[in-house]
Amino acid sequence: MRRWLFKSEPDVWSWDDQVARGDRGEQWDGVRNYQARNNMQAMAKGDLGFFYHSNKERAIVGIVEVIAEAHPDSTTDDPRWHCVDIRAVEPLSRPVTLEMCKAEPRLADMVLVRNSRLSVQPVAPEEWRLVRELGGLDPDG
Repeated sequence: MRRWLFKSEPDVWSWDDQVARGDRGEQWDGVRNYQARNNMQAMAKGDLGFFYHSNKERAIVGIVEVIAEAHPDSTTDDPRWHCVDIRAVEPLSRPVTLEMCKAEPRLADMVLVRNSRLSVQPVAPEEWRLVRELGGLDPDG
């Protein structure tokens, strides 16, 4: 199982919006970046990801699960663009801000720290554990 990070502007699609979708989840559509698209094409059902509020908040606020693998993005007729479906799993007990990630030397190589603009990105296992711990969750959960 691989780990990921999904970025969203909270005024467009927030953690609360994701939670409100329940187990039926929501497609992660509208991504128009080849690297982010390729990341989604590499995802498998059951993979987990962090849900990140971008812009003003700049914080990881929850955990999501991939519930449908890459499929055509319904928001475009262009066959190049795909998306996955995700559902909310659990909130972090406390948000983990971008500043916190940048201040933690063990996260120096995290894609979020090095390339905070990429909207869908991989997360290494050790980064996953550390962010969970910073967010008040069991690192091994």
